[in-house]
Amino acid sequence: LCQILESPEFPLMSKEGDVMIGGAFSIHSKITQPPLDFTEKPTRLRCSINLREFRFAQTMIFAIEEINRSKFLLPNVSVGYRIYDNCGSTLSSMRAVMALMNGDEWTLERKCSGQSAVHAIIGESESSSTIVLSRTTGPFKMPVISHSATCECLSSRKEYPSFFRTIASDLYQSRALAQLVKHFGWTWVGAVNSDSDYGNNGMAIFLAAAQEEGVCVEYTEKFHRSDPEKLLKVVEVIQKSTARVIVGFLAHVEMNNLLEQLSLNNITARQFIGVEAWITADSLVTPTSFSVLGGSLGFAVQKANISGLEDFLVKDFWETEFKCEETNRSSGTKTASCKENQDLIELRYNDDDVAELRYSSNIYKAIYAVAYSLHSILKCSHTQGCDKTVKVTPWQVVESLKQVNFTIKNGDKVWFDSTGAAVARYEVVNWQRGSDGSVQFKPVGYYDASLPPGQRFVLNTEAIMWPGGSKELPVSVCSGSCRAGTHKVLQKGKPVCCYDCIPCADGKISNTTSAECSRCPLEYWSNQDHSRCVPKVIEFLSYGEAMGALLTAFSLFGASLTLVMSCLFCRFRHTPLIKASNSELSFLMLFSLTLCFLCSLTFIGRPSEWSCMLRHTAFGITFALCMSCVLAKTIAVVMAFKARRPTNTIPQCSAPFQRTSVLGCTLLQVLVCVLWLTLAPPFPYKNTAYAPERIVLECDIGSPIGFWAVLGYIGLLAVLCFILAFLARKLPDNFNEAKFITFSMLIFTAVWVTFIPAYVSSPGKFTVAVEIFAILASSFGLFFCIFVPKCYILLLKPERNTKRHMMGRKQPKTQ
Repeated sequence: LCQILESPEFPLMSKEGDVMIGGAFSIHSKITQPPLDFTEKPTRLRCSINLREFRFAQTMIFAIEEINRSKFLLPNVSVGYRIYDNCGSTLSSMRAVMALMNGDEWTLERKCSGQSAVHAIIGESESSSTIVLSRTTGPFKMPVISHSATCECLSSRKEYPSFFRTIASDLYQSRALAQLVKHFGWTWVGAVNSDSDYGNNGMAIFLAAAQEEGVCVEYTEKFHRSDPEKLLKVVEVIQKSTARVIVGFLAHVEMNNLLEQLSLNNITARQFIGVEAWITADSLVTPTSFSVLGGSLGFAVQKANISGLEDFLVKDFWETEFKCEETNRSSGTKTASCKENQDLIELRYNDDDVAELRYSSNIYKAIYAVAYSLHSILKCSHTQGCDKTVKVTPWQVVESLKQVNFTIKNGDKVWFDSTGAAVARYEVVNWQRGSDGSVQFKPVGYYDASLPPGQRFVLNTEAIMWPGGSKELPVSVCSGSCRAGTHKVLQKGKPVCCYDCIPCADGKISNTTSAECSRCPLEYWSNQDHSRCVPKVIEFLSYGEAMGALLTAFSLFGASLTLVMSCLFCRFRHTPLIKASNSELSFLMLFSLTLCFLCSLTFIGRPSEWSCMLRHTAFGITFALCMSCVLAKTIAVVMAFKARRPTNTIPQCSAPFQRTSVLGCTLLQVLVCVLWLTLAPPFPYKNTAYAPERIVLECDIGSPIGFWAVLGYIGLLAVLCFILAFLARKLPDNFNEAKFITFSMLIFTAVWVTFIPAYVSSPGKFTVAVEIFAILASSFGLFFCIFVPKCYILLLKPERNTKRHMMGRKQPKTQ
C-alpha cells in the first residue's frame, strides 16, 4: 500500500496495540463544502460536532478495552485502534481510509511501506460513505464492517468482496414496509426517499414489493439534504396529495429537514411509515414535531443491553479523557473543568441510542467479530495464548469473518450470511405520548426474517396510537371498497387502485371486493342485488297456472262433447241418418276424438320420463286412428255412390274392409312409435338456453326423425282424406258427408301447417301450449264439421232423418 500525498491525516483518537482496528465516523457534521476548482489546495471543512457519531466512536473504544481485559479472547494480544473523523464528507472518507491503510513508516521520499496500518475498519454510518470506503478497500481485501449501512447494493460480493455489516440489508426492511402497509389495508400511499444510494435502492425495493402486494403509490419524490428547492417541491406534492399514508425512506438528516418544512406549513393528519434511520431518533422530537409525526409506525433496530457501556459513555469518558468529574453524585453539580466541555456533556441526554443502545450494539458486535476472527487466525488458546509470530493480513481477516459464529454477553448471536450481513430483526415502534407528556417509541410488534414466512411478522394492533391520538385506523385508498354485487373497473390512465364500482351482469355475483364478478352455477341465478346465487325459477306448463287451467278445461270440454255425441248417436242409432253415416265408424271416430282431446292433458304438468314418452306416442296413435276412421268413412262414401250407378260394377265398401283399413293404418303408426321409443325415445331435460334466469322443463323429442315421421304420417292420412272427400263433394244426395269431411280436412290441414312454424319459434312452455292448441283445434274442427251437422238434423230437423230424404227423393204431396 502506498501512502497518500501531502501530509497524512492524523486520527482523532488512537491507541497502539499488537493488532489494530480502524474506525471512520462522522464525528463532525459538514456545514459548508469548500470550492473544488483544482486551482489551489482545498481548505478544510467547517464542521459542527455530531454527538451520535461521537458516541459510536466511544462504543468502539469501550469494546476494544473490554477485549483487552478479557482472559479468553486474544489473551496475550493487545488491540489498538485508530479512529478518523470524516466530517460527513465522502472526500474526507477517502482521506480517512487511505490513512488507515497506510503503513507506519513515514519517510521524506514518500515510499510505500507495504503493510496496512489496521487489520479491519469499522464504519461508516451512511450507505453512500460506506460505498466509497468499501470500493477503496475492496481491491486490497481490507475488511470493512458497518454498523448501520443498510443499502441492498452493498450485498454484491462481486463489487464489495470484503464488506460486512452487523445490520440487515434493506431488502428485508423494504419488503416488510410493503407488508406493513398492506396489513392495514392502505392501498394508496405516497413515498419520499433520500436522493442517495440508501434512499434510492431502498425505495426501489419497496416499490417492487408494494406492486406485488397490490399497493399503489400516488407519488414518489426524492431530495438531497443539500437541495432546499427540491425539498420545497416535495412538501408541495405532499400537501396536494390525497394519500393519507407516507412511506419515508429517508436518512436521519433528510427526515429532519422534511419535518421542519412540514411543521412550518402545518401539514398534519398524515400517517408516516418510517425506517430504522429515523423512526427512533430522539433528535426529531421537538415541541412541534409530534403534530406531524405523532402515530408514526416504523421498523427500528432491536434494543440491546450491554452492561457497562452506558456508564462508560457518561462517566468514564469524561473522567478519563477530560480529567474532570462529570457530576457530583451528592450535589448533582458539575465541576469547573467539565463546564469547558458543556456541549459534549449534553451527549448523556441527547439522542435515542444512549439508553436503548440500538446502533451502539452493532458497533460492539462488529468489534467482537474482528476479535474472534483474529483469535482464530492467531491460533489462540486459553492456556498458551496467541501466536504473535503469525503475520496477519487483511485477506485472512476477511476469510475468517465469514466463519465467525459467537454469542455476546447479552445473549445475541453474531454471524454473517452469504452477503456479509446480519439476520434481519426489527422492532415495530409507534410514536406515542406517555403519561408524563413525553414522546415514547413504543414497541407494538416485531419482524424476524429468521422465522418461517408465516411467523415473521407480528403486530399488536390494539396497542397502536394513530395520528391525532385516535384509536381508529386511518383510511388511505384511491377508491373505496365496492359493495357486494359490483366489481372494479379501472379508471383510465390511473393506477390499478383507482377504479369505479360497476354492477355485475345478470347471472354473475360478487360478495367481496373483486376485479371480476363470478358466474353462478348452471342451475342458479343472481338475486336482484347480485350479491348471491339463488336457484333458478323452474318453469313448465302446469295445471295451476291460467294457461294450463284453460287448456285443461277445453280438453275436458271437448272430451265431454264427444261423450254426449256418442250418447246421442246411440239413442238415434236406428235412424236413417246414423245408418247412412256408418254408425260403426262414427262411434270409433268419436272414441278416437275423445282420446285426442284427453291426450292433450299429457302435455300439461311437470315433465317426467314416462309423460314425455306417452304424450308424443299417444298423440300420434290417437290421431292416426282418427284419420284412419275419416279415411275409411270417405272411401265408403265414394264407393257407395259409385256403386249406385247402373253401369258401375264396383262393390260397396264392406264393414270388414273398413275395419281392416282402420286397423292397418293405425298399426302402421304404432310401428313407427315403437321404433321411435326403442331407438331414441323422448326424455325430460332442463332448457337453460331460452331464458338464462329460468330453467324450462321440457321434453326432448329424442329422435327428430321419429317425431316428424309421426306428424308426417298423420299429415299423409289427412291429405288422402281431403283428396277423396274433395272428389266426392258434388255427389247427389241430400246429406253428402263428403262435403263436411272436405271442410274438416281444410281446417285440420290449416291448423297443422300453421303449427309447424309456431312450434319451432315458440319459447319455453309456450311450445307445449302451441302443440296442445293444435291438438285441440284440429280435434274440435273434426268434431264440429263432421258431427255437429248430424246433431242438428237429429235434434232440430227430425223430418230430414228419413231414408227418402237421405236418398234425395221428394215426399209425395198429400191430397
